[in-house]
Amino acid sequence: MFNNIGISGLIIIFAIALIVFGPAKLPQLGRAFGDTLREFRNSTKGIADDPQPQDDHLLK
Repeated sequence: MFNNIGISGLIIIFAIALIVFGPAKLPQLGRAFGDTLREFRNSTKGIADDPQPQDDHLLK
């Protein structure tokens, strides 16, 4: 996902986020982003683990 972003790019993104949101909000934003990412991963894992129904009547 972040293969093309180097260290300097991450530093610039962090500096912009620090300017926009301030140092007090960054931990809350990071926690919310982590919770959202974790919930998304759990949801997609549940979908991927469900067996796919076979539509044999479509093949005939």
